[in-house]
Order: sequence, then structure tokens, then C-alpha cells
Amino acid sequence: MPPRAPASSSSISSGRAPVDGSLSQYSLRLALVAAAAASVAVLTGLFSDPVRYACLGVIALATLATVGERRRQGGGWWTLLATGAAISIAGAALSELNDTVGGLFAVVGGALVVIAATIGFPAGDA
Repeated sequence: MPPRAPASSSSISSGRAPVDGSLSQYSLRLALVAAAAASVAVLTGLFSDPVRYACLGVIALATLATVGERRRQGGGWWTLLATGAAISIAGAALSELNDTVGGLFAVVGGALVVIAATIGFPAGDA
């Protein structure tokens, strides 16, 4: 499969989605910031269970919204994001049975989500 050409500067600067189905830089940034913020909210434990479950939903939605980015060059961060989301959701389920194991999964998954959001955050002009 031939490598993809970089998106034209007009599609990036205008904020419109590129033709290849991937997200615009603005949308990608928004999704990654939302995932990282939701992950921090889950990790800190400052909120009630319904809020934390909603944050897990935000992480899952951000992962699904960015699925088109995994095929781009340097898209290995998406694998970390998906793995972190899956581990975080598994941690929430496990915490109903055992708080220690569930908490450990939540920490590992949350850390992966934050790391992936940091790596995947596009540099350059908005």
C-alpha cells in the first residue's frame, strides 16, 4: 500500500475534515483533550460513580472518534489509546468485585490514555 500524502494546508487551516476520512486537526485535538481530561477525572476519584462512568464513556467515544487516525504514519499512539480505554473499562467492571484490582486496572488504563493523548496530540498551527 503506497504511503499517504500529507493533508493539504487548506484543509488543516480551515478546520474541515480531510478527504481521506480522518479527523481535522481541531477535532483530533478536541477528542484527545477530552479523553485525557476524562481519564484524569477517573484517576483522581474526586467525583461520584455516575460521573466516573460518564468519563469512561467519553474515553470510549474519543477512542472511536479517532479510529481513522490509526492508519496514518505515526498512528501507534491510537493502539495505546484503545488499550488504555479497554483496560479502564475493565477496571471499572472489576472494581465492582474487588476495589484493589479494579483500581490497579484503572490506574494503568488511565495512564495509557493520558500518554496516548500526549503522543497523538498534533503539533503545529490550529
